[in-house]
Amino acid sequence: MFCRSSPLEKRNLKVGLPTVSGTLVWDDGVHKTRIFNSGGSSSLLHSYRRSFNGFVAKLTNDDAHKLTNVEGIVSVFPNKMKQLHTTRSWDFMGFSKNVTRTNLESNIIIGMLDTGIWPESESFNDEGFGPPPKKWKGICQVSSNFTCNNKIIGARYYKADKNFHPPDIQSPRDSEGHGSHTSSIAAGAFVHKASLSGLASGLARGGVPSARIAVYKICWATGCSDADILAAFDDAIADGVDVISLSVGGSFAIDYFKDSIAIGAFHSMKNGILTSNSAGNSGPQLASITNVSPWSLSVAASTIDRKFFTEVKLGNGEIYKGTSINTVELKRNLYPFIYGGDAPNTKKGYDSSESRYCSGDSLDKALVKGKIVLCDSVDSGEGPSAAGAVGAIMQYYLDSAFNFPLPVSCLGSEDGTDVSTYLNTTRKPKAKILKSIEEKDEQAPYVISFSSRGPNTITYDILKPDLTAPGVDILAAWSQGTTVTGYEGDNRIVPYNILSGTSMSCPHATAAAAYIKSFNPTWSPAAIKSALMTTAVPLSLETNTDAEFAFGSGHLVPSSALDPGLIYDAGEIDYVKFLCGQGYDKETVRLVTGDQSSCSNSINGTAWDLNYPSFALSATPGKSTRRVFHRTVTNVGSAVSIYRAMVKAPPGLEIEVRPNLLGFKAIGEMKSFIVKVKAKIDGNNITNMMLSGSLIWDDGLHQVRSPVVAFA
Repeated sequence: MFCRSSPLEKRNLKVGLPTVSGTLVWDDGVHKTRIFNSGGSSSLLHSYRRSFNGFVAKLTNDDAHKLTNVEGIVSVFPNKMKQLHTTRSWDFMGFSKNVTRTNLESNIIIGMLDTGIWPESESFNDEGFGPPPKKWKGICQVSSNFTCNNKIIGARYYKADKNFHPPDIQSPRDSEGHGSHTSSIAAGAFVHKASLSGLASGLARGGVPSARIAVYKICWATGCSDADILAAFDDAIADGVDVISLSVGGSFAIDYFKDSIAIGAFHSMKNGILTSNSAGNSGPQLASITNVSPWSLSVAASTIDRKFFTEVKLGNGEIYKGTSINTVELKRNLYPFIYGGDAPNTKKGYDSSESRYCSGDSLDKALVKGKIVLCDSVDSGEGPSAAGAVGAIMQYYLDSAFNFPLPVSCLGSEDGTDVSTYLNTTRKPKAKILKSIEEKDEQAPYVISFSSRGPNTITYDILKPDLTAPGVDILAAWSQGTTVTGYEGDNRIVPYNILSGTSMSCPHATAAAAYIKSFNPTWSPAAIKSALMTTAVPLSLETNTDAEFAFGSGHLVPSSALDPGLIYDAGEIDYVKFLCGQGYDKETVRLVTGDQSSCSNSINGTAWDLNYPSFALSATPGKSTRRVFHRTVTNVGSAVSIYRAMVKAPPGLEIEVRPNLLGFKAIGEMKSFIVKVKAKIDGNNITNMMLSGSLIWDDGLHQVRSPVVAFA
């Protein structure tokens, strides 16, 4: 159970030595409240004191309920587990290795909250690096099998419950691969001829290869706990990182101050640190995005112009093209071919209705060993692999390719039917799965199906995700403490791997933020976020039917974000006003901010008043809905400039901007304006419940674009 406490007063947690009568006392120097004394069933696990106040304790339900009524406690919530959400991507975005850079890039420190890192990877070689920046206050946690260098300047690991499971390594070393992958996307060094067994061969590099990496290992074989996430935020803020990258999320969006990531990101924002979050991998379902706090950057995943296909060759000579990443070249020309439904593991109680899916132990090893098996759905491949199959053909269309522990090809329904017909009409059917091939994807970029979609279920009138970035078929560094898939039976140990997920798009945005920060070290998190959002390019609605719910402001363009022209800035007080408008009472707001802030007429704002770089309006179907948005922009482009408002709106959406001209005479000058939006969405047309428009401030040199979206 995690408890957040007030930063207003110096309150101390006094805990005695572990005894049968475990006791925790809340002491503010005036009053003492006995929180629990329940026969040792409750105990303190961790307290946060560096950047914000709070503690983690094992509590009974009664003790937890008692805590909610203790003065100075902001929130009490269970310590839940979150899950992890991957070199051509930088070139695809027009961000070449020769892009303009500043010498200050080596002073930028990226805090990676993930599964750790594999320090021996060439992506983390510190050749040419000087000592860590003087601002760095972190440590390299002592471990017998881990050493930092001038690239990886700090590393810590967290496990509040002390329960380790294979293949966990009790150090910052990465035993999963995920953290090494995300770290190298963000800040990996130049590595020539990198590939996954010859696939995606080329130059591997991070977005800011000269930046430093600080590692905070929060994720293990069982997931990533809230307690460990908050402990890492607490340390990262105090250690002096410039940007935080977190490719982790829950199953669904929850209240801001019951969400460890939103809480940590709020405190990092207070300290001038932007948190970049993955949107989640629960798409294409609407309202599936999990990281939605307005003070953090939420990143969706889109494709690059590279796709992997895996061909299937049948005994009759026909060849079918499916999706997967297969590095294995099978030696024989053809192999016996069997349907999973014809090979149930009856000894363990399975029948054909289960074995047809090839999951778990459902397949009979005696019937499957040495053969290729046809499965009626996509699975991890562990079932066929454990049964001794040499490969599997899975009947399910995937728009992205994934690794499996054995050769696999995933076929669409039409091709799958043809293959099934061949299997059922041939006396001795045979097949072979070939090594994957790489082809150009002419339709890229588009948001991939698994990327979580909006709307933002916590605050409908804040558009999420914020933007999209490459997150499909990304080659990056990998841990050699695991295999390509990490599944039993997979013995492929590789230095680089190809992954897909919003976990991979997130560090692309992280690196872009770090790049902007290296040129503008005094910019606030909101300013950096604004630069990324207003220079993003909207995607085609033909290939992105969920529109802004899929891609937010658009596709990330890091080089354009360096010169945004205008920025929508915001600070802690702006978010406090927003929280007041969301219904948080003054006591909660004070406890959150650490000062005497109070919700009042002057400190109370709606979501439409938050100085956000996008505009969202939740409407009632069949009725006209009106909103007035108040915004202020700061000039960071040409000192003397005049911006004209350019509005695009489809039928049913009306957008009015006052004034429609903004004149600036100096850098840093601010101008305010209002946007009046009127929307009427046809309640009888459930397929068109969203209207997409835009506002662009144009001075002839800069186009500062914001999406204007109405939905029901």
